[in-house]
Amino acid sequence: MEHPAAPPASLTRRRFRGAAAATALGAAWSARRAAAAPPRRPNVIVIYTDDQGCVDAGCYGAKDLATPNLDALAARGVRFTQFYAPAAVCSPSRAGLLTGRYPLRAGVPNNVGDKNGLPGAEITMAEVFHAAGYATAHIGKWHLGQAPDTLPNAQGFDHSFGHLGGCIDNYSHFFYWSGPNRHDLQRNGEEVFHGGRFFPDLMVEEASQFIESHKDSPFFLYFAMNTPHYPYQGDEEWLRYYRDKGTPYPRDLYAAFVSTLDTRIGRLVEKLTGLGLLEDTIIVFQADNGHSVEERAHFGGGDAGPHRAAKFSMFEGGIRVPAVISWPGQLPEGEVREQVGHGCDWMPTLVELCGVTPPDAALDGKSLVPVLRSGEAPTPHDVLHWHTGMGPRAQWAVRRGDWKLIGNPVDPVHPDSLTRADELFLCNLAQDIGETRNLAGEHPERVKELKALHEAWLSEMPPEREG
Repeated sequence: MEHPAAPPASLTRRRFRGAAAATALGAAWSARRAAAAPPRRPNVIVIYTDDQGCVDAGCYGAKDLATPNLDALAARGVRFTQFYAPAAVCSPSRAGLLTGRYPLRAGVPNNVGDKNGLPGAEITMAEVFHAAGYATAHIGKWHLGQAPDTLPNAQGFDHSFGHLGGCIDNYSHFFYWSGPNRHDLQRNGEEVFHGGRFFPDLMVEEASQFIESHKDSPFFLYFAMNTPHYPYQGDEEWLRYYRDKGTPYPRDLYAAFVSTLDTRIGRLVEKLTGLGLLEDTIIVFQADNGHSVEERAHFGGGDAGPHRAAKFSMFEGGIRVPAVISWPGQLPEGEVREQVGHGCDWMPTLVELCGVTPPDAALDGKSLVPVLRSGEAPTPHDVLHWHTGMGPRAQWAVRRGDWKLIGNPVDPVHPDSLTRADELFLCNLAQDIGETRNLAGEHPERVKELKALHEAWLSEMPPEREG
């Protein structure tokens, strides 16, 4: 993919750091922007859900799920049907979202551990908006590093509340894994304790306080929900609702958690409405990757619809995700876009919509503003790339037009469905949306073309490092 030269008004990393410490941008920059900028720039809220299947919302056709608030958000905005996460797993997906760059380029090839995280040299959305005078907050899951220079407050967020690891129990706020188990709830780098309080409720309370405190000036809020990621801990009333309907296990557990997250999104919107801020706020909603079929997720519950596989996979079920953007009165309402979009696109899209200075970095994302304005606008991407993991067995994919090639594919839903003959898996999505047949043997020239694109792209990437 080609990377356009950075615009003349863009800021370098050093200037972003300086701007983050200042109370305002330079007078010359302000004067240059004043004529075009509205009296007040819009607020921005990015809602990122965790392990939500690509059709798991009523507005995406799920007839067995109650998601009235997500459905209302889609009715007030633009909903995408071919939207891709930057990765099929948590950390790299979040790195792509926050930087507008492919996760491999941003230095996050896989889930991060205790040692590494999002490199400090990367410019995040939070830094971009902070430099433009926005108050910035991260609330929820981080999963981009636990070292001091990788924490949210070091990555452009004025305020941070949530957990640093990949998941927590929603009541004890402990990270339960292979041990030693640890308490993982922090506010601005300091451990805090709210034992017994439901984490999604704590998130809404923290976000509401942040919004209230900054209701008179623009703010950027990254609302990174840990739902419906396991452990499935939905509201009791939603569990009863689905069990009374006869929803089978484990769909009942998952569905209750999806409706639980939907309720919290509704409360966030209610806060905006009560303060008269809804029409002044851009809301982006996206899932980080497909649904999980891990043991801790009861081996499923989510739904990829006609798409193959789930989280961890480069098949569509792992990377195609629900995505909606709403800005009442400024963007179309109740419209659907079939053009291809990507999680890295939100950085340039929001920069353009808000009229703020873009980062001085090679962005892989493309502005979706033309597509948002018109359903007739062309898809902004000629080629898309994914790459997760390290070494020769890393899983990767490239899509050009309707053709998609996957290297070293995995299918956690049907792990025995792939053989050595499928190490390069070619499909045409227009003809086989379920990726049921490997066409590599029938179209060797297409395989050669797409593999060459991947190898050329890979040669541009920085050296891989362990997470």
